[in-house]
Amino acid sequence: MRGGVFLAAALCLVAPAAAQEESGTPYWASISSGKAKMRTGPGRTYPTIWVYQRRDLPVRVTKRYDNWRRIEGPGGAEGWMSVALLSERRTGMVTGETPIDVYDKADFESAVHYRLSPGVVGRLSQCDGQWCRISFTVGRKERGVGWVVQGALWGVDEDESFD
Repeated sequence: MRGGVFLAAALCLVAPAAAQEESGTPYWASISSGKAKMRTGPGRTYPTIWVYQRRDLPVRVTKRYDNWRRIEGPGGAEGWMSVALLSERRTGMVTGETPIDVYDKADFESAVHYRLSPGVVGRLSQCDGQWCRISFTVGRKERGVGWVVQGALWGVDEDESFD
C-alpha cells in the first residue's frame, strides 16, 4: 500500500509538467508592468531568468498554461510570465541598426515628421500589411504619431493587418 501512495503522489507531480505543453495559436501581447519577471516554468516557484523593466515591450506568446504564458522577447529569450503582467495592447519595437522614418501618411512620398532609433517602443493602432500607425513619447510630454514600415518592427507579423 505504501508504494501505491508514493506512485500516486509522483503522478500528481508529473501531470502539471505534461500540461505545460498546452498550446494554441501564437499571438502578440505587451508587458503591462514596469517590472515583469520571466520564469523557467509556469508558476511563482520557478526561478526567474529575466526581469523586464519596460512597460509596453512587445512579446510573442507561444504557449498557454492556466494563468501563465510562454513568451518570446525581442532578444529571443523564452520563458513563462504570469498573464497578469501582460496586456492585449499592440506595441512595436524598432529593429535594425539605423533609425527609421515616421511618415505623416502610409506613403514614402508623404512628409517625415520623426526618426525613431532602434529599440524605441510605440503603441500600434493599425497595420495594413505594409505600414503601421504608431504613437510614441517624444521628450516627457509630447506624443508623436505617424506611419512606419511594418517590416522595421518587432511586435507584428509580416503581412499582418488589424485596426
